[in-house]
Amino acid sequence: MHRGTVHALVGENGAGKSTLMKILYGMQKPDEGTITVDGAQVSFHSPGDAIERGIGMVHQHFMLADNLTVLENVVLGSEKLHGIGSAARKKIRQISQQYGLGIRPDVLVEELGVADRQRVEILKVLYRGARILILDEPTAVLVPQEVDALFANLRELKAEGLTVIFISHKLGEVLSVADEITVIRRGTTVGTADPASTTPRQLAELMVGAELPTPETRESTVTDVPMLRVEGLSLAEHGHVPAQETSEPQLPASDTLEEPGVPVGRMLLDGISFTIHKGEILGIAGVEGNGQTELIETLMGMRHPDAGAITLDGADITHAATRKRREDGIGYIPEDRHRHGLLLESPLWENRILGHVTEPPNSRRGLLDPKAARRDTLRIVSEYDVRTPGIDVTAASLSGGNQQKLIVGREMSHHPKLLIAAHPTRGVDVGAQAQIWDQIREARREGLAVLLISADLDELIGLSDTLRVMYRGRLVADADPATITPEELGSAMTGAATGHLEHPQHPEDGEAR
Repeated sequence: MHRGTVHALVGENGAGKSTLMKILYGMQKPDEGTITVDGAQVSFHSPGDAIERGIGMVHQHFMLADNLTVLENVVLGSEKLHGIGSAARKKIRQISQQYGLGIRPDVLVEELGVADRQRVEILKVLYRGARILILDEPTAVLVPQEVDALFANLRELKAEGLTVIFISHKLGEVLSVADEITVIRRGTTVGTADPASTTPRQLAELMVGAELPTPETRESTVTDVPMLRVEGLSLAEHGHVPAQETSEPQLPASDTLEEPGVPVGRMLLDGISFTIHKGEILGIAGVEGNGQTELIETLMGMRHPDAGAITLDGADITHAATRKRREDGIGYIPEDRHRHGLLLESPLWENRILGHVTEPPNSRRGLLDPKAARRDTLRIVSEYDVRTPGIDVTAASLSGGNQQKLIVGREMSHHPKLLIAAHPTRGVDVGAQAQIWDQIREARREGLAVLLISADLDELIGLSDTLRVMYRGRLVADADPATITPEELGSAMTGAATGHLEHPQHPEDGEAR
């Protein structure tokens, strides 16, 4: 890698990208080989050693404390550098201005959007003196406009002589931002690519030996049979207060419930209504933090709505327990696989049982059947190409993409009526993407209804039969997936457009404009 460049690292899941980055950041010791920084050979025993040599890492899952300010998050653990007061604030403002990050030191992190949180993470490593930045899947949760802003930030970093290692599965973005590309496969460098003369298809073939997959779904399988009906779903941030204790709401009336005896506070879900039919994929677009998580948790029974009704296949499940909803046919691919999808320190066969304890093959006559669960885990590992030495290794030992394939295999194995899929291909390579899309499309042809929530707008547009836009707890717009562009959808996600989004029609060539 050369100073002042963006060096992209691409490879399929399990290729060794994460392991290599852990070694570079001092989180793991290599068995052999050397690392040279600025001409000097180095050996790292901890991330602290890497930071001392000017290497900083921005992880895919942000490491910020929501209840602290930006300044407090940045100085945490590095108080000796510039203290915790005015000198630290001055340094943060200086770095923010120098690299065009636009960071406000005194705002609470919980008030920031995803793109701003990412900039805080970048500022954190720059504050510690990093000259080499490792960015792990930095665009996974950003809309197109935010990706453009991030790339503008990267150009500023390059201009100041910083080096960026950019890890991504979005090959189009890699080719647009990188100066150099290294491709690794199964732990070995298999080639390099020049972004100026390489196409996404060629890069995909280098990575996995296959063409770049597309999420596009040509045939319609939508029926007129409702599978999930959601009517007037509302959820407030705070609990109930007695009628005599109500006072003036702290937020504008449009964002609160003011009637005595009902929740008062910011509305997380505000009158959500939609229907998904058998054979239909309903895609919901939205910048993270606009109520998608709360909608999923309410549908799964992890939260109880303040108003509204949920009907699954004709049965009211508004107040049903989560296990009952699972047994009634809801499959769930969670947005955070570590928190809600896996027991990281348990073996793969135990993770296969999660969420389906009472269902075959995991149990028989009310008792767990470990032998059958193990057999079925072997089948999932084979069918979904989960790269693992065996089913007794822990889920934590798998790469993120292979963890995701295990979850998708588990959920699809129970032939759900409704699949709630939150970011189903986040962090997976092009080969695994194609597999997951094919599995969802195949089940859709057999009548599966899908609620798809994704930050990948190409995925949303390509897979969905119907598209809705979620903003501040409301469904504010709808669009036709056949005509909408990612840019138009991204604009609506920021609240810039409501109603039905029409693709602008241009007159035919030769006509007066």
